[in-house]
Amino acid sequence: MRRRGCHNYMLMENSSTTLGTHGLIRKHEFVRVIIQCLDSLGYRKSASFLESESGISYKSLDFEMLKSQILCGNWDGCTDTLNEIKVKDEIRASALFIVFEQCLLECLNHGNDAMALAILRKVVSALRLGKDKAHSLAQSILSLRDTEFGKMDDNIVQESRKKLLVELEKLLPPPIMLPERRLEHLVETAVSAQIDSCMYHNTLGAVSIYEDHCCGRDQIPTETIQVLEEGKLMLQHTLRSHQNPVSFVAWSPDDTKLLTCGNAEVLKLWDVETGTCRHTFRDHGFIVSSCAWFPDSKRLVCGSSDPEKGIRMWDCHGNEIKAWRGMRMPKILDLAVTPDGENLISIFLDKELRILNIVTNSERVISEKHPITSLSISGDGKFFIVNLNSQEIHMWDVAGKWDMPLKYMGHKQDQYVIRSCFGGLNSAFIASGSENSQ
Repeated sequence: MRRRGCHNYMLMENSSTTLGTHGLIRKHEFVRVIIQCLDSLGYRKSASFLESESGISYKSLDFEMLKSQILCGNWDGCTDTLNEIKVKDEIRASALFIVFEQCLLECLNHGNDAMALAILRKVVSALRLGKDKAHSLAQSILSLRDTEFGKMDDNIVQESRKKLLVELEKLLPPPIMLPERRLEHLVETAVSAQIDSCMYHNTLGAVSIYEDHCCGRDQIPTETIQVLEEGKLMLQHTLRSHQNPVSFVAWSPDDTKLLTCGNAEVLKLWDVETGTCRHTFRDHGFIVSSCAWFPDSKRLVCGSSDPEKGIRMWDCHGNEIKAWRGMRMPKILDLAVTPDGENLISIFLDKELRILNIVTNSERVISEKHPITSLSISGDGKFFIVNLNSQEIHMWDVAGKWDMPLKYMGHKQDQYVIRSCFGGLNSAFIASGSENSQ
């Protein structure tokens, strides 16, 4: 009877009836995932009705057989079924292992140590477990005999068997079992693909599945829609202490502190609320050319135009945490820290970039053919862009998987320093200045 049922089931699985304009969807599979979806959403009566009307079961006959055998404790039948179904050997071994484990635990629960040891020997023989793993399994399971096992009533045993079924559902592959929430996954994958292919996607709103998704160019801000004419700018503080022009400032991520420095100046840390200088970083004439914050707003890093000074990492009290010095650290023009705080990216010698991994101490150098004028990191910290005076913007990946950068052109950069940055949802766009006001 089982063979005939399985034969009919496999015929249905291999049915050539398809759906869709391209004939890519097998009708039988489509109905199965719909039934699964109805069941997972709590519409169990509707799922049962669709199974009855279509003659298609959400769970395969093989799994229904396993379910019946496990719930009634027919372990020999269960192992026979697992040995008959067509799955990879490693999956079969994993399934048999958790079934044997459940059987062994129930023997211990009933005080049948001899049967438990016999099952353990069967596990070692059938699954070819190594000696160490077999001993470890025996010790860990037998040690449970004096704890919770031996105290399980029939209700607890049934719950334990149901948990075993759940584990098997996750383990057994299609067509025996469907991956969890399969229809939801397929729809979500399709929506994600449409979003990824949408050139102008820039909205936080939910995407409707009622129609194909496509954003218009109006999602990109291209014109001024509001001007605040009645607002007034109020002077909060005047920061006085530098002796030379200030050319670089950096706000802390928590907006409570401000760093200021210049090409011939020291680095100063200011309190935003009071406007007072909290610390001046003086270290034997360390002249700071650029600075940046770590995401925790407790650490900062700065670069010098003097190779002997290199790059320094400090805390807000002026304690040096780490330093990179020497001729491999020539004049630092600009630097930035990735949002996860793991990588430090710096511009040096006009045309070179150095990526320092703070965690592993590894580093990578990227050479450009033209002078670099700006550096910006994406919001997720995976990419960074640099402006070149050759009127190009190059995007590199931080991890170093790319051999060549992505290149962007169209802006004009002849006489002035032009900067660019990431923008839009998930840093999907690049914005750049241009000398032609475009």
